[in-house]
Amino acid sequence: MNRKIAWILLTFILLLAAFMRLYMISDYMTFLGDEGRDALVALGILHGHFTLLGPQASAGNFFTGPIYYYMMTPFLWLFHLDPVGPAVMVALVGVATVWLIYIVGSEFFDRKTGIIAAALYSVSPLVITYSHSSWNPNVVPFFALLTLYLLYKSVTTVRSWKYYLLTGVVLGICVQLHYISLFLGAVVAFSLLAMHWYLNRKILILPIIKYYLEILAGFIIGISPFLAFEVRHGFPNTKSIIQFIAASDTTSQSYATYSAFYQPISDVFFRLFGRLIFNYPSPDLYSGYSPLYLQVFAVIVLLCAFASIITLIRSKNKFVVILLSIWLFFGVVLFGLYKKPIYDYYMVFMFPLPFFLVGNLIGKALELKNKKFLYGLIIGSILFVAIFAYDLRFEPFQYGPNRQKAQAEEIAKFVISQTNNQPYNFALLAAGSGNSDYAYVYFLTILDHQPITIQPPSVDPQRKTVTNQLLIVCEDLGCKPLGNPLWEIAGFGQADVWKSWSVSVVKVYKMVHVNIHTITR
Repeated sequence: MNRKIAWILLTFILLLAAFMRLYMISDYMTFLGDEGRDALVALGILHGHFTLLGPQASAGNFFTGPIYYYMMTPFLWLFHLDPVGPAVMVALVGVATVWLIYIVGSEFFDRKTGIIAAALYSVSPLVITYSHSSWNPNVVPFFALLTLYLLYKSVTTVRSWKYYLLTGVVLGICVQLHYISLFLGAVVAFSLLAMHWYLNRKILILPIIKYYLEILAGFIIGISPFLAFEVRHGFPNTKSIIQFIAASDTTSQSYATYSAFYQPISDVFFRLFGRLIFNYPSPDLYSGYSPLYLQVFAVIVLLCAFASIITLIRSKNKFVVILLSIWLFFGVVLFGLYKKPIYDYYMVFMFPLPFFLVGNLIGKALELKNKKFLYGLIIGSILFVAIFAYDLRFEPFQYGPNRQKAQAEEIAKFVISQTNNQPYNFALLAAGSGNSDYAYVYFLTILDHQPITIQPPSVDPQRKTVTNQLLIVCEDLGCKPLGNPLWEIAGFGQADVWKSWSVSVVKVYKMVHVNIHTITR
């Protein structure tokens, strides 16, 4: 494939990737409590309230680094505080990841493989799902791939301390974005050792130590805001992470916990190819398919997975073989130490990997010569077209938009309309999802009607933070606000329902204190 044709195809792929990620993004994006919380922090940064902590991890009581907030902030400003701005940022990083996959795939293998890998990545339903909402793990694939590409260049061509330092910086950014990127650190460490052993046919101790120190220095720079917080406050997040790893959790309904070391390994290996490349159904959707269909589908996934690994091993560029093999091996095997539920987004640091492997498999099939050429052309073409078409068939757009952002804004405006421009308290009674009130609070804040947060008596003994009215949003239409133990309601004190309304998909209650309610009557 010549360069001109490759760039023409890449242009179409990037346009397709942009469409898949940006089409009606304001309606399809997720905007619930976590997204509202992040938007509030970014809003605070715009007003000069800087932070050294990032979003709270969804799986434990600890926080990531703040880099994602500073990535969000300029886009929130560019979009005039509309929270679609950070979602657009994530989508653009997703498109940039498609471009980077082509660049890396072309250098690791050839342009054909780069084009195939980029094309499949551009339409992967799971990848797209994590590419059109603002969430810190969603940008990890770009930085994870960039980390390993810089490492590859450091060892094979550039061989400069600057590249080793930059590898560490980008790795530090990855860990700030999500702690699962610590697995990527193991990949970097072992890949560096293995590639230098292959380069020199022996281990040169002093140079290797030097390279590790250069990467470590870069890593410290990349994660320095988070380290500054930890040192200043006695490493609270580090302690929480250790406690989280040591604890057990069996609360997941979508994915099972594991009792044996091999169970998460086999599960992650299968899902890495099945969920990302082939859009294999998640466990909660199994009931919609026949057992025979799932079994045949699983066999196809495994055959392609093992065939792509064998094809990789036979590649001429042994540095690529080493790097991708270690990425796959440690990326999967390290999950054997993790006994809790493993969600799809835990694999974000490996998202590009199966696309390189399957792209290389298809590319090599298309290159078979002599009598095998026709068979290879047919098999490779069918495999690519089947995956590409199947993924297009199951794009997220087949479902109606959730319109979460518009709903939160509509509900917030209605709440404001019922406050009579007076101070008020606010509460959310969520359904079983455990949603928080930050999405509503964000719109209440930017609309200049921020609610007053009720403080406990130890902080506010005179109850100055308790207003004369409490607005409650009930996402569970059967909820009962009276006597609810939620602090935002219980802290308001003895009250009665003044009025209630059905708004969008929720019910809104206005509560007033009993004495006020009685006098008004």
